[in-house]
Amino acid sequence: MPGPGYTMEVELGKIREFARATKSRNPDHLAAERPVSPVTFLMTSAFWSDGALVPWEQIDGFDEIDPGRVLHGGQEFVFHGEPPRAGTRLVGQARIAADYVKEGRRGGTMRFVEIVQEFRTPDGRPVASARNTVIITGQAPENAADQAGGKDGAR
Repeated sequence: MPGPGYTMEVELGKIREFARATKSRNPDHLAAERPVSPVTFLMTSAFWSDGALVPWEQIDGFDEIDPGRVLHGGQEFVFHGEPPRAGTRLVGQARIAADYVKEGRRGGTMRFVEIVQEFRTPDGRPVASARNTVIITGQAPENAADQAGGKDGAR
């Protein structure tokens, strides 16, 4: 079931800020009159979505998830043409694509939640989709300082 939709304006200044922050030297991002957005720019939709980027309320047990056990497990983008240019208006909507559990190598379980976010033009033409994998670990490491190389984290 898709989460609530939201509208995102792809702004010229924001594209240039993002390109500079990610150290892009691509003139298509920096100097063009109507620059094309860097491929990972769509993740800035989190600032537009008012929490709709991840439909957490659709995840079973959402209220019991410890944020300290949530990891970023991967991300991919698929474009149905070039990435959006400055001046483009997008309608975004996220949904849970998969929710499954695997046994961890060190014991315990890891829950994988795959979230797909679709981006379309206001008239419904597909522009891109982003797939994010969130990993929720079943337990914290017994002694995180030892795993990091000692009590102070040094090796």
